[in-house]
Amino acid sequence: MTSTIYLRVHRVDADLCRRAAATSVSDLHEALHAMGHRTLMSSHMRPILVGTRIAGPAVTALCAPGDNLMMHRALSLTQAGDVLVVSCPSETSGAQWGDMAARQALRIGLAGVVVQGAIRDIDMLRELRFPAWSTHISPIHPDKRGHGLVNAPLVCDGVQVCPGDLIVADGDGVVVIPAAMAKAAVERAEARMAAEDRGAEAILSGQIVWDLSGAALSYAAMEVNERDRAWDDPEDQNVDGRALLIRTDRGV
Repeated sequence: MTSTIYLRVHRVDADLCRRAAATSVSDLHEALHAMGHRTLMSSHMRPILVGTRIAGPAVTALCAPGDNLMMHRALSLTQAGDVLVVSCPSETSGAQWGDMAARQALRIGLAGVVVQGAIRDIDMLRELRFPAWSTHISPIHPDKRGHGLVNAPLVCDGVQVCPGDLIVADGDGVVVIPAAMAKAAVERAEARMAAEDRGAEAILSGQIVWDLSGAALSYAAMEVNERDRAWDDPEDQNVDGRALLIRTDRGV
């Protein structure tokens, strides 16, 4: 078996990354959903720090089970503002990231790291204030001799990531935006944020989300049986609503 390492990355535009960092994962996810593209990582991918948000081009590493050699090689190729995306198919076989890697990343100016797999030294990472997302936390020992890939397309937490793609992560999770779609997605997210800002002002003036969100219109188009009574009020003098519900639930 051999490893393949690509030394160059065609990165998404830095100004676009800065604009993306001013949006949110939820707004970008909604923008991509409207474009027919779903690249949101699962709810297993969680941040270790509260209140952090990052956006930057992906540098990728696919690591062998129980091994983080390819992560270290990828880290050595990163630039300021990059997001290192690491995937280890056997997620809890060996920690992919720890405080020593974070110290180097801080010196480089790495935006953050996203790991399908385990990271460790969590208390120190929080003390260092290094932005990291992962699917697992475990101190388990990693080797440094396994084959893999660096700066090649991979799948991280169920989402394809190509080197140079725009990665955005915050408290809600991680979204991957293909480089070719990044400009349109960011513009849609910015428009959505502006609309929500207007909605927030409308709520302060007395309007309600029921109307502003479109829920009222959708509800009005549905066949809904609204009853102006409590569920356990008798429907008439002879029928007790609670007893009727229990009988129905039992299939009687």
